[in-house]
Parts: sequence; structure tokens; C-alpha cells
Amino acid sequence: MVTFRPRSAVATQECRLQTTVLGTPLALPLLLAPVGSSRLFYPRGEAVAAEGAGNAGTAYILSTLSGCRLEEVKTASKGPVWYQLYLVGGRDVAKGAIERARAAGFSALVITIDTPVAGLRERDLRNGMTRLVSRRFWSMLPVVSQFLARPRWLAGFLSDGGLMAFPNVVLPGVGPMSYADVGAALEQSMVAWDDLRWIREIWKGPIVVKGVLTGEDARRAVAEGAAAVVVSNHGGRQLDGAMTSLRALPAIVQALGEDYPVMIDSGFRRGGDVLIALALGAKFVFVGRPFNYAGAIGGQAGIVHAAGILASEISRNMALLGVLSPAEVGPTQIRARQA
Repeated sequence: MVTFRPRSAVATQECRLQTTVLGTPLALPLLLAPVGSSRLFYPRGEAVAAEGAGNAGTAYILSTLSGCRLEEVKTASKGPVWYQLYLVGGRDVAKGAIERARAAGFSALVITIDTPVAGLRERDLRNGMTRLVSRRFWSMLPVVSQFLARPRWLAGFLSDGGLMAFPNVVLPGVGPMSYADVGAALEQSMVAWDDLRWIREIWKGPIVVKGVLTGEDARRAVAEGAAAVVVSNHGGRQLDGAMTSLRALPAIVQALGEDYPVMIDSGFRRGGDVLIALALGAKFVFVGRPFNYAGAIGGQAGIVHAAGILASEISRNMALLGVLSPAEVGPTQIRARQA
């Protein structure tokens, strides 16, 4: 459990949230995390999210498992966009996507290393995801009533093309990978440390390794050329019983040093959560679900509004803590103890 230790009587009328990530200035100490299949939530989901992130002054990270072409997503944002990489489809398919991302102007490559197999996502099974992606009408019958109960969403879904494929995973002789094939493809596409070597030969920009929970893996990532690491348990969707990202963070900061750009995701919902991560040594926080939910409700305006809420919470809490900028947030502002 972590609690705050505020300092009072400190003049903090003008808290500044601006900071810099991998040489790029941002208006907020958070980025929009890669969330696959955002296009299922709202039309042109990933492109809309990238536009919202740019308008909010921060960066967007595009998942390989996106329903929008990466070129469209980059064009939609006036801010930096990173590309998150799975090796679905094999090295040649991944190489094609990396080259497209480089040509389109993506500024960093985020390699996820914690998916040797897909986690057993029992909620998806209960919700009938297998039936939904089968494209067989009779398999979908049990959930048709749920579609009909949400006519506005259904109209947008159908006008946007219905069940999407993955246009950034282009299979030779087949075309974009279908939604139904993604589970099996992930299980055949795990990332090993050796893969970072051939990826570096193609991608000349910064590489961020995502899915680190131990100091050993963090040091190995740096040895393999990572410009930053992301402490992540994949939003709790992979290994049941894995430690939380926040609990893993201090050991990784200790392993890499306080100046190394350690980032973090999984479970961040409020501005106070972001400040706790900064106090424990993270330099940036990836936020995923809150922005996806905001986009589902309000599209690009919803994402900007969500960013504004988080920015307001961070600024207010910084003032109450007695600090002026994210760089001033450190271990003296918190007290951590075992729950």
C-alpha cells in the first residue's frame, strides 16, 4: 500500500506537467497505451485515439492488432506516434510492418515480450468472443439481442465495415489477418531476445521493451539495445498471480538506475496513480482502458476530455503534495508499506 506525504505551505500556484520522453517534449507525463482492437469500441478507433492524443499534447502507441492502417493513424495525429510490435505472421510479416512504420514517421518501436501464448481470458469466453469472431450467424444468435439493444453502436460498427481484419499484419498470398486467427497467430509468434538483434537492423530509431517485471529482464533488455523499458503485467490479462506492475517497479528502477527511462502500465485510472508511479521511479505512465472507454463514449472529444481530467487530477495533487513539476516527484512524497 502506498500513501502520500504532502508538504504544506509551498507556493505551487503554477504546477507544470510538461516533460520529455525519448527526446520528445510532451504536455503530460503519460502516453496512450497500445490497446488492440480499439476499432471494435468506436469507428476508426485507433486513428481517432491518435488524433485525440495529439490534440491533448501527448503520444499515442498503436497496437499491431489494430483495425486501422498504420499510415492512417500517423496522419491523424499531430503528435508523436509509436508502433507496438507483435511478431504475428512471422518475421517477414513483422519486417514489412516495421518498414511501413518507419516510412510513415513513427518515432519509436515498442516490442511486447510477455505473450509467448495468449492468457486464458475467461471473461472473453463468458462474453462469447469466440462466437462473435466466428462470422457464423448461427453461432452469434445467443448475443444478437445485445447488438439490437445498442442500435447506435451497431450502426457505427456496421458503417465502419463490421468485424475488422488487421491491416498491419499482411500475410503473403492472403492479405490482412482475420480476427478469428489472432489467438493461434500469437501462440506462434513469441519474441525472444535474439529477435531484438534483427529488429535493430531494420529499425534505426529507439526501441522500447514492454512486459518487464524483473530486474534481470530489465538489464537484459538494456543489453540488447532498449532505449527504455515498460514495467507491465499486460493489464492483468496474461499470467494469473503475476505481481502488479507497481510492486515490481522499485526493483527495476534499482537495477537500471534512477536516470534510466523506466515506464509503467497496467491499472492506472487516476491522476494520483500516475504520481505514485513517478514517486516510485517511473518516468512515464502508459494509460489504456480509461482512454478506450472515453473514446467509446465520445470519440476524439472523449479522449481529449479524459486527458483533461487526468491532467487536472495530476496538477491538483502536485499542488497538494507541494511540488511544481513531475521531475520533483520522488520517494519523499510517498510512504510505502506492505498491505
